[in-house]
Amino acid sequence: MLETLARLPEDPLLGVMAAFRRDADPRRVDLGVGVYKTEDGDTPIPAAIQTAERELLGASTTKVYVGAAGNPRFNQAMLELTFGAGSEILASGRVQALQAPGGCGALRIGAELLRIADREAVIHVSDPTWANHVPLLGNTGLRIERYPYLDRATGGVNVPAMLAHFEALSRGAVVLLHGCCHNPTGADLSAADWEAVADVCERRGLVPFVDVAYQGLGGGLDADAFGARLLARRLPELLVAVSSSKNFGLYRERTGAIVVVSPSSERTAIAMTQLQRIARGMYSMPPDHGAELVARVWESAPLRASWTTELESMRTRIETLRASLVAEIARRRPDVDYSFIARQRGMFSLLPLSAEEITRLRDTHHLYMSGDGRINVAGISRRNVGYIAESLAAVIR
Repeated sequence: MLETLARLPEDPLLGVMAAFRRDADPRRVDLGVGVYKTEDGDTPIPAAIQTAERELLGASTTKVYVGAAGNPRFNQAMLELTFGAGSEILASGRVQALQAPGGCGALRIGAELLRIADREAVIHVSDPTWANHVPLLGNTGLRIERYPYLDRATGGVNVPAMLAHFEALSRGAVVLLHGCCHNPTGADLSAADWEAVADVCERRGLVPFVDVAYQGLGGGLDADAFGARLLARRLPELLVAVSSSKNFGLYRERTGAIVVVSPSSERTAIAMTQLQRIARGMYSMPPDHGAELVARVWESAPLRASWTTELESMRTRIETLRASLVAEIARRRPDVDYSFIARQRGMFSLLPLSAEEITRLRDTHHLYMSGDGRINVAGISRRNVGYIAESLAAVIR
């Protein structure tokens, strides 16, 4: 049977990672892999997570399954983090969460739920969007379409074009929105933009599916949740996929949640039975280690304070790196305006580079990035920012 299978091409980003590892040049810089990095190029475990892990290892007495819905304390932590502890939406009972294997698992489970609800549903994703959004959502059998998002002339969001696309959609259409720190562009919606999105979703009967993968790394924990909180207050229903990979440093633990907001607590409870059935049929039970660590950090005042302080230092470091790169490029190429990088948020920016320029940066200057020009700003450091700017200045036309 297996001899009928054809070899598939290598994932482009995995190819970039492999090429970087083969490169022995001391100047090489990895701007491709989407993980947070320190000044020394490490991706650390937050101190609060390390403390919680030591406590957990000392207290664990069983490895029994946690159930298809996952760790209830983790789920509650994700609800409070996303919508705010004591918020009206939580008190209403209209919202519940199910633990998932990472943000990817949350996206897939959410898409499966949409397919059960409406097999003809169409999910509209931003142009551009994170490369894995399309297979994660589309492999359920749902149709994927794209809406205008990036204004390539300014590096910001083309809000009028996006809203015009939404206005033309049929009732029940699903719009995938990046809650903050848009991947791959770094161009985020403002508070006023979110209000406009809520208006059109309410008027047209659209269903938002919000991907919150970087909360805390853009404008701060509360600012980054503004869009999801607003939509939950204004609209009868939405889905939210939450990831703990970046803000809790739990990449390999695959820790996330799918959140359902419905018109009533009864409808939400019904949706949760469907989600548990989907999870049971896909992977049975979720992993608990990362979820338990998050729950312990969230429930401990000292650990939560330590975590929020460390997360804020990560956020401000990224902002500083953005400003430094803009200044270094401007010093070398005053004829080129890359100031949009400093206005964007989160780990990523999408540089307006051609395929030829990206190849030259890799082959001549040993700078590695995605084939679309996405860079991981956290891969910049004080030591290499000048070299990165010098290399960009040499190839930008």
